Amino acid sequence: MSRRLISSGSPFEEIAGYSRAVVDGAWVFVAGTSGFANGQIAETVEDQAEQAFATISGALAEAGASLADVVRVRLYLSDAAYFEPVAKICGKHFKGIRPANTSVICGLVDPRMKVEIEVTARKV
Repeated sequence: MSRRLISSGSPFEEIAGYSRAVVDGAWVFVAGTSGFANGQIAETVEDQAEQAFATISGALAEAGASLADVVRVRLYLSDAAYFEPVAKICGKHFKGIRPANTSVICGLVDPRMKVEIEVTARKV
């Protein structure tokens, strides 16, 4: 199987030389995904996380996969206080799936961003 690139249409993909997702055989690697949609970002970390999951779900669907196929998730949070609300949202989306998870507190590229989510999935 050949490598396939999936784009979300963001102009940053061309600028930074990345794809929203890369499909390589049964594997789907989804890039770090923020809460931006159509150039806008919500104020709350919960809304940002839900938008990130919506974008991730769309990329996975285009790759022929879904959140049920996720084996690894990485959460990048701009403040430790955001861990609990984002963890609850992850629990909602990954209930019964329970992928490996790493959470990192760090600076993000835009000060409005509170969370960025990255996943790896394996199509069954």
